[in-house]
Amino acid sequence: MITIYLYILDTLADWEMGYATAELNSKRFFKKDAPNISVKTVGISKEPVKTMGGLTIIPDCAISDIAMNEESVLLLPGANTWGEPIHGAIIDKASNLLSAGGTVCAICGATAALANVSLLDQRLHTSNGMGYLEMVSPCYKGQQCYVDKPSVADQNLITASSTGALLWAKQIIERLEVFQTDTLEAWYNYFSSGKEQHFFALMQTLPANPL
Repeated sequence: MITIYLYILDTLADWEMGYATAELNSKRFFKKDAPNISVKTVGISKEPVKTMGGLTIIPDCAISDIAMNEESVLLLPGANTWGEPIHGAIIDKASNLLSAGGTVCAICGATAALANVSLLDQRLHTSNGMGYLEMVSPCYKGQQCYVDKPSVADQNLITASSTGALLWAKQIIERLEVFQTDTLEAWYNYFSSGKEQHFFALMQTLPANPL
């Protein structure tokens, strides 16, 4: 069982998680032999948090409940509150999870939190710009590993800019191997272009082909 842990915090950027969490939770485009996936929200405590869009989310579990193994995936969304010291606990957990072979996926402001503890110094990564990381993360020393793309996967670390949510989701899905290759390509092509032919191509790749 692969467990996807979505860290939720006040001012969470709702839109940045949608592509990834919707597909991983619904399993609507999964291949027949896809591994079992469970999606859980995780918080500093069990207290509700309020997203940037005004939605209230109650965490399913606490940080201490995250299993530290290769079957765990931690999603770190963007938010305006990453600078608060209280989030140090989840960043420590992210560091330990990477060392344990689990997968950490950070987008937007969460990349700055990783940069603050030198987790990006030796790994290919991206963010909202190299200048952004230099501005908000005084400890950032990973300039030589910065890649100017919307999302970058370096083995078990996947980072993205605030505009890279779709590619980020694609790379997460690819990492988990839950879609057929042709399904993933058609899915990405459709949602990135909106063109009808990619929708029908997507439908034709599904195990229970409705067309």
